[in-house]
Amino acid sequence: MFRKIARRRLLQVAPLLAAPGLLTGLPRPARAADWPTRPVRFIVSFTPGGTTDIIARLVGNALGEQWGQPVVVENRPGAGGNIGSEYVARADPDGYTVLVGSVGPLAVNQSLYSNPGFRTLEDFAPITELAGVPNILVVPANSPLHSAADLVAAAKKQPGKLSYGSTGVGTSSHLSGALADHMAGMTTVHVPYRGAGALNDLLAGRLDFMYATIPSCIEHVRAGKLRALAVSSLQRSRAAPEVPTMVECGFPGFNASSWFGMVAPAKTPPEVVRKIANDTIALLKNPDIEAQMVNQGADPVASTPEEFRAFIAEEIARWGEVVKLSGAKAD
Repeated sequence: MFRKIARRRLLQVAPLLAAPGLLTGLPRPARAADWPTRPVRFIVSFTPGGTTDIIARLVGNALGEQWGQPVVVENRPGAGGNIGSEYVARADPDGYTVLVGSVGPLAVNQSLYSNPGFRTLEDFAPITELAGVPNILVVPANSPLHSAADLVAAAKKQPGKLSYGSTGVGTSSHLSGALADHMAGMTTVHVPYRGAGALNDLLAGRLDFMYATIPSCIEHVRAGKLRALAVSSLQRSRAAPEVPTMVECGFPGFNASSWFGMVAPAKTPPEVVRKIANDTIALLKNPDIEAQMVNQGADPVASTPEEFRAFIAEEIARWGEVVKLSGAKAD
């Protein structure tokens, strides 16, 4: 009799035991079908108004409308992008905290810093590359330099006289100049800044040239305040198709472009990563969003998570070589 009663009670509670999370009290893991059910944070590891911030807000606003949940852009600058990046690497891996990162923290800093606080390929789940953004070699409108060849000639005539600004040691705006010096056998003076100071001093004529991201200076070029000499990408930019590449200007294989992409904490559920990626890729192919990005100077990419991971690995290795030849260290 005891065995029959016990068996009957076991059958009664079996459905309860099978219900996930019912007895444990633990929340169910995030699933793409349920996600998002609350606001999503996009962390930008630089100050407001920069290229990363511009792209994050453009993409975030559009995705927020699509998801029916706000996408809040939160700026956590410092240490060349390491502070905000490390914050995301340590965040809960539920898809609600995403880093909109760039070539600096995700690739360059892996060799520029002995301990950036995170390892890109180990601590993040790549989602998609959002855009490639060439640096553009610009000079003040009244500069006597009208081409990259003019710059090389002037730098060789008076070594150490021409100065260029950057957004910091080890940034792509700095390493573009270091790479050009190395390839041309010339010597120019690097002046690192924080934020928009370098561009402001260039406009004021206190610097001779700069490798600036296109979104940060394209309006000044269009207004005639700056003159564009070349872009740092292998192909011409859709935002400034009339400007030649550094390759066309006599720098074989020159490639020092910035890029921007989304990553999540490493243990974020793959189905959530895939949903964010698929939704973002579809968004970047929207003609209106694409046109807005191109107008800002960004060339949309929209890669898969697998493609983005492979690209990051290549970039870490490539920029490691540039950092080595430049001698730059940020510790």
